Amino acid sequence: MSHYCDLAPGHPWHGPYHDREYGFPVEGDTALFERLVLEINQAGLSWLTVLKKREAFRHAFDNFDIERVAAYGDVERERLLGDAAIIRNRLKVDAAIHNAGVIQRLSETHGSFASWLDHHHPLDKDEWVKLFRRTFRFTGPEIVGEFLMSTGYLPGAHHEECPVHQRILACGPAWYTHRQPGLR
Repeated sequence: MSHYCDLAPGHPWHGPYHDREYGFPVEGDTALFERLVLEINQAGLSWLTVLKKREAFRHAFDNFDIERVAAYGDVERERLLGDAAIIRNRLKVDAAIHNAGVIQRLSETHGSFASWLDHHHPLDKDEWVKLFRRTFRFTGPEIVGEFLMSTGYLPGAHHEECPVHQRILACGPAWYTHRQPGLR
């Protein structure tokens, strides 16, 4: 079975994402929201397709400004569904808008999306999936697993032999600091 660490190095799109983002702790709700939207849009498609459209997603979704996206109405929804530069799937667009509103509410109750994630950490993947399904739209096991691995809440983003793995550990991802007393 191929692993991302085997496929990504040297690739013009996968390489930079693998080396600088995948598995590293993510700071800030905007970045977390972006990653969630991208993971949702990857469903049924290749990650390469999403990476190539990433800048278009940023533009289309107002740089993932949570308040702006949460306020999108019919005009913005139709604009997104007509934008050939992004993935035009009504369920995914609706999920992004709905989930922005959910993140706003989580910020009111927990201070931020990141604080909500930290509040529930550590959970195993199945528990995370149940929580996400109760909380968000379009968040099945693969989307939740990839979102949490890619943002440092679940292990498995890199082989232990991958040089990036040690750099990630040095950043103290949630899955690792919880296992290492005194690191968090």
